[in-house]
Amino acid sequence: MVVDQRVTRVRRLDPCRTKRGLTVWNIPNLLTVFRIFLVPLLVVVLLTEVPDKEYWGLGIFLLAALTDALDGIIARRTQTITTTGAMLDPIADKLLMSAAFISLVELQQAPAWMVTLIVGREFAVTALRMIALERGIAISANWLGKAKTTSQIITVSILIFSLNSDRWELIALLALWITVALTVASMVVYFWQNRAVLTEGKA
Repeated sequence: MVVDQRVTRVRRLDPCRTKRGLTVWNIPNLLTVFRIFLVPLLVVVLLTEVPDKEYWGLGIFLLAALTDALDGIIARRTQTITTTGAMLDPIADKLLMSAAFISLVELQQAPAWMVTLIVGREFAVTALRMIALERGIAISANWLGKAKTTSQIITVSILIFSLNSDRWELIALLALWITVALTVASMVVYFWQNRAVLTEGKA
């Protein structure tokens, strides 16, 4: 299987300015910061006895997921891509997904071993991207990584929505297995296709 993986050399940017001289506090980066602030709110809603918390939790999670899509679209269309944004965006994504999945383990909605694989993969790939970025290499997402992200959003949404109902139990379990499979597969592909990043500079 050949996966389209684009790895491009990028010019080092001033972390506080874009090539147009704009500061890091542009709309895409503000959306990323907003997503980070939504993470503790999501955890509080899920892990406390908030009335109708499945609806509030689902709304907060989907709002955060929406900002993830919007910040990338706006950054590309307005060409306001900064090094700070490139570093913050994956961190915000991983914080959101990790917080959601770990909270669902606490609520006994997801097996701990599955969540460990999912969260472990997120931070491993983020570390790989940070190393690459430090060396002036941008690793863009491939279709497998995007499919993994989509499956995670769908799975978390189902699990949150089914907090007070068993009707979605079978669908949630199937979604979890698909997410774990895509998680492991995408991690293997990312590390294999970008193995040069880890060996660059070694004797």
